[in-house]
Amino acid sequence: MMLPPRVPAHLVGAPPYLLQLRQRERWSAAEIAFWIALVAVYFVFPKNLLFASQILISGLFALSLDLILGYAGIVTLGHAAFFGIGAYTAGLLAVHGVRDPLAGLAAAACAGAFAGRLTSFPVLRGSDLARLMITLGIGLLLYEAANRATALTGGVDGLQGVEIGPVLGLFAFDLKGRVAYAYVLGVVFVLFVLVRALMVSPYGLTLACIRENPKRAQAIGVPIGARLGNVYTFSALLAAVAGALLTQTTQFVGIDTLGFQRSADVLVMLIVGGTARLYGGFVGAAVFLIAQDRLADLNPVYWLFWLGILLIVSTLYLEGGVVGGLRHLAARVRGRR
Repeated sequence: MMLPPRVPAHLVGAPPYLLQLRQRERWSAAEIAFWIALVAVYFVFPKNLLFASQILISGLFALSLDLILGYAGIVTLGHAAFFGIGAYTAGLLAVHGVRDPLAGLAAAACAGAFAGRLTSFPVLRGSDLARLMITLGIGLLLYEAANRATALTGGVDGLQGVEIGPVLGLFAFDLKGRVAYAYVLGVVFVLFVLVRALMVSPYGLTLACIRENPKRAQAIGVPIGARLGNVYTFSALLAAVAGALLTQTTQFVGIDTLGFQRSADVLVMLIVGGTARLYGGFVGAAVFLIAQDRLADLNPVYWLFWLGILLIVSTLYLEGGVVGGLRHLAARVRGRR
């Protein structure tokens, strides 16, 4: 039989909701093991660090989508717009002489947040179907604008001449991807800690309340418009940082960063990993990209067929995605003890 968690002396007699919030804030052993495993990747897979960096960047991108889709219930088909804005912002700064990686990240975050705030007004006004169309339209507009502005973006050839300086002025990016992986892991961890603190706080609970029952949320005084607008802006900021990280680690910006395919891919990653679960995006990104890599090696022509089967199976038989399936499995194992 499992014993209830131990309550510290200074919280004895505290309201139950306060104890529940404190329990949500604590890092579990599985979470700590997850991040230790990511550090271990640096030493165990030294030849695959560039690929591992791509997984982390895609995981951060999926986490940004999870904020608005999984937690706030805002559907979108154009999330790549913010990813591309961040990618081009970091790339253009580097081309014009600002090669400091952290300065590029900060500028990309500001550009993404500004674009998110600006587009949140039309997106949040409509229903789910209207939101799908508006976000898709925004993504297509930006894609076509980047395609036409060849003097600025390079068009379909991509932005050339991106050179990124050393991280903190000390660590230059190397061909093996060691600095890139450490840099991406550090940035992703800091942002994840921020997102986690936000989602386990009362603010995150109000988002879940809005997603489950907007009328009840409004009745208990939750400012729905402000909450959704803020989380949409923050999500755009995270997506832009992910795009900037991709630019800085590959030193190239392609127009596909704004494409619909990238929006669809990140949606698939999130569904496979599990929505509203914080780690679902990272797990889904790893499963998706590794499966894509292996299946393309096995069958370069029909690999999408097997990827489709993976998506159907994970949706039908894994409630809450891979992370949800693992949690159910762990709960069953504990129940048998």
